[in-house]
Amino acid sequence: MNKSPTETNEWLFEITPKNKLLTLNLKEVWQYRDLLMLFVKRDVITVYKQTILGPLWYLIQPLFTSVIFTLIFNNVANISTGSVPPFLFNLAGITIWNYFKSCFSATSNTFNANAGIFGKVYFPRIIMPISVVISNLVRFGIQFLIFAAFYVYYYLNGAEISLNKYTILFPVMVLIMGMLGLGLGMIISSMVTKYRDLKILVDFGMQLVMYVSAVMYPMAYFAEKLPKYVWIVEYNPLAVVTESVRFILLNTGTFNLGMLFYALIITVITLFLGIIIFNKAEKSFIDTV
Repeated sequence: MNKSPTETNEWLFEITPKNKLLTLNLKEVWQYRDLLMLFVKRDVITVYKQTILGPLWYLIQPLFTSVIFTLIFNNVANISTGSVPPFLFNLAGITIWNYFKSCFSATSNTFNANAGIFGKVYFPRIIMPISVVISNLVRFGIQFLIFAAFYVYYYLNGAEISLNKYTILFPVMVLIMGMLGLGLGMIISSMVTKYRDLKILVDFGMQLVMYVSAVMYPMAYFAEKLPKYVWIVEYNPLAVVTESVRFILLNTGTFNLGMLFYALIITVITLFLGIIIFNKAEKSFIDTV
């Protein structure tokens, strides 16, 4: 007796009305890895495709921002960066901050920006925010090469900068920024489907968050000027990573393994919370977008 096709063949995918909230579907993401790479390629190529300067914007943005920060905060406000050249000090902070900002900003608009695709074809929705983090890693790599070029220039000209034994932790810093941007972005993207004003508030809030993330000043400077409020910066995981990056690359500022571990814990919690909220929102977002 021959068996029917449904008895002999196994289904590739099974769509059910109820799923666990914390479902990574890593196997399914791997099966769609080609689509993931296509999204990454799209993000890298098309961002500045119709602009005059094209990919040069990857370089212009951090350089101009560093120059402006140097003029305003170091020359006008007279914030000291010690023996480290102010421009290089600012460029280090801006480079690592831009990676977080890019991941968070793009991920926080996942559902609204891709509603047309999500409503027509099925694929693991989490692929979209993951592709953002990977594509921004390419941008970060380009900007970091610019930082490295200026680093060598200042070093050869006698600047008191050096690497140290903690430099091997630099990939961990990048990972924390990417995971934190991904987690927070998924949380916001899930909420934006119902509360559109939140996107405007987030764009404005990012500017304020930068000021309490030790991007343009040493953490010791904030402690000196506003000792009562220094805890806002000290317990900000973004500030912890920014300060740590400058320490391991420029050998300036402070480095605390305990606080770095704290930042990592906050990042992991945020990421898992983001996955839970994202998984819940993807089931009904199409009705609200």
